[in-house]
Amino acid sequence: MDPIIEARGLTKRYGDVAALDGLDLVAESGCLTALLGPNGAGKTTFVSAVATLLRPDEGDLRVAGIDAFSHPKEIRKVIGLAGQYASVEPAMTGTENLVLVARLFGADRREAEVAAASILDRLGLTDAGDRLVRTYSGGMRRRLDLGASLVGRPRLLLLDEPTTGLDPRSRSELWDAIRSLVADGTDVLMTTQYLEEADQLAKHVVIVDHGRVIASGTPESLKSQVGKDVVEVRPGDPSDISVVVEVLASVGVEEPRVDPDTHRVSVPVEVGAEELTRVVLELTRRQVHFDDIGLRRPTLDEVFLGLTGKPIDPDGTEA
Repeated sequence: MDPIIEARGLTKRYGDVAALDGLDLVAESGCLTALLGPNGAGKTTFVSAVATLLRPDEGDLRVAGIDAFSHPKEIRKVIGLAGQYASVEPAMTGTENLVLVARLFGADRREAEVAAASILDRLGLTDAGDRLVRTYSGGMRRRLDLGASLVGRPRLLLLDEPTTGLDPRSRSELWDAIRSLVADGTDVLMTTQYLEEADQLAKHVVIVDHGRVIASGTPESLKSQVGKDVVEVRPGDPSDISVVVEVLASVGVEEPRVDPDTHRVSVPVEVGAEELTRVVLELTRRQVHFDDIGLRRPTLDEVFLGLTGKPIDPDGTEA
């Protein structure tokens, strides 16, 4: 099966800033590809290029086998786009929003109504179809916005940070909707700053920094690049964190990391089981009680930190 996206040497400059700097990316058909990167890495610029909203200065780009620069109108017929914020009309009902979009795609009234009903059912919004969108929760609005991007039955759906600002329950509901779309055969390119989101949804992860791809592969293959297991401890008393850091520093191959929100301390180690045993014995000797301790594989957060030298910032905005 041909790749759904093929980008070679894409360059886009804004004055002295290179938003894309010779970016090469191939997204295979039949899966969700997640595009990760720090703020200003070029993720949104790349999505805009795929959506034909901007033209790179140099390079080649093919979407569904179509040259995006020579035939942008043909590209628009095979893609759907949902941006970072829901763009539905709050003064209309969910059904009216979808019917309007379908009519803009050229459907007659009956076809538009059938399409709207089908999408509402697909996204679990049938009961809310006759309600004004201003009464919807944030998660419901995002699902409706996702539905609007599906009216044209796109081969490729572009999602630019689709769960930004959603609460955990709404995020989970949107994840389920996205999984359903992929299972039904829709290819998806998604940008996200939530590493857990990429781990949950993506078959293929691409990490971008300074306008270039610096790593790509399945979540598991990227984790294996880190190559070391991680010992993680959550002390029962947060005041013991400094002691835990000291103990983990004695067994780790890097400086321990402290999560101030969860009070977890973690460090990569060379020989996982042996080092875990040493940590348990030493914490016990120092009479440090812990709520949780264990040995695990690296997370995508740690992969990202190792590759870019900085953690991802989910609260920032992309240039």
